[in-house]
Amino acid sequence: QVQLVESGGGLVQAGGSLRLSCTASGSIFSINFMGWYRQTPGKQRELVAIIIGSGSTNYADSVKGRFTIARDNANNTVSLQMNSLKPEDTAVYLCRCNAVRWYGAAGRDYWGQGTQVTVSS
Repeated sequence: QVQLVESGGGLVQAGGSLRLSCTASGSIFSINFMGWYRQTPGKQRELVAIIIGSGSTNYADSVKGRFTIARDNANNTVSLQMNSLKPEDTAVYLCRCNAVRWYGAAGRDYWGQGTQVTVSS
């Protein structure tokens, strides 16, 4: 099994910053991509940012220019630097990892438990 551990969530005032980190562990041959999603009560989970194997990134329009996703391939870690936070960024942030566990296998999705980010006004 592949497990993801997220950290860095917390309470911050509007305009502040947080840095989330997600580390994948277990038997991992390679990682196709990793990303961050967020979910609030009553709303569907949405993509925040994703980084693929080539290093290319994609962001939700609502966070472009404020959030930055980065990776440390050697440590199977992805981070999300969140600046200029807004109350509407409040959500549970979940890490997604699409990983290959052995050569020739298809990539499969693994999800972290989530870390709460609360932005106060």
